[in-house]
Amino acid sequence: MRPYLTVAQEARIEQKLKRSRFIGQVKEVTSEEEARAFIARVQAEHRQATHNCYAYRIGSGKNEIIYYSDAGEPHGTAGRPILGAILSAGVTDVVVVVTRYFGGQKLGVRGLIEAYGGTAQAVLAAAGIKEKVPVRTLKLRCSYEQLDRVKGLLRQYGGKIIAGDYGVSATLEIEVPLESLPALTAALGAIGIISGQIDAGR
Repeated sequence: MRPYLTVAQEARIEQKLKRSRFIGQVKEVTSEEEARAFIARVQAEHRQATHNCYAYRIGSGKNEIIYYSDAGEPHGTAGRPILGAILSAGVTDVVVVVTRYFGGQKLGVRGLIEAYGGTAQAVLAAAGIKEKVPVRTLKLRCSYEQLDRVKGLLRQYGGKIIAGDYGVSATLEIEVPLESLPALTAALGAIGIISGQIDAGR
């Protein structure tokens, strides 16, 4: 999997359109569970709102997950425009929720599409964009004689140690760019750390 774009930070914006109050919120997520937890959090925060509409996109290619909801607004006027803003921004691993407090003046179909899509675009712009490199987290064990060489290989292949347990031997939790994983595994095998000592993590 190649590097991809996602939001740089969680963000929130608010705007008023024809007396209705629209609040856009966005967060980076890596699973549907995370996306739905964020949606539930926003719904709880704005339980008095008229609508909490949302869309999320996770992954890419054959593994891409896309979902959106109008949450009671007329079909196609809220969830799809929010998703459209996500797709236009070229980001993934992201969830956007747009909350509406009705102000007494109807917006019409075109007005709703522009309001929800525009709020989503604004909150995505506020969050900013960053590039992420897909990684794999692994655990491996090595002797202290091997430790310096392991650290050197991690630097060479763009990996890093994120946790370590230094007992009789060193047990390391490492993070490695997915594209470097086969080469790093082969290099570790060449210094005597066999594949059976490497356990897949998250």
